[in-house]
Amino acid sequence: MAWIVLVLSGVLEAGWALSLKASDGFTKLWPSVLFVVLLVASMGGLAWALKTLPVGVAYGVWVGIGAAVTAVLAIFVFHEPVSVLKIVSLLLIIAGVVGLNLSSSAH
Repeated sequence: MAWIVLVLSGVLEAGWALSLKASDGFTKLWPSVLFVVLLVASMGGLAWALKTLPVGVAYGVWVGIGAAVTAVLAIFVFHEPVSVLKIVSLLLIIAGVVGLNLSSSAH
């Protein structure tokens, strides 16, 4: 169950990051409110998952999921440029998250 909460919290991290961008420096109300709600939910989920998961692995997975999902969604939502280097880098982040998961299940 902790892994499911952690993955969902990583996705929420992407949500608050995109909301932060959309808030335009906290000058737009609803994206700013959404940022706070998603931030609290994401951190709360991470905190809950850390009750049973090792911090190094859990934090790395949380950040990796958040970074990868944020980068992919930013391409579509904010029309950020796509390059081969960006795609390869995202694949490396995903590989790192998988590696962290494998390393924690080996113990």
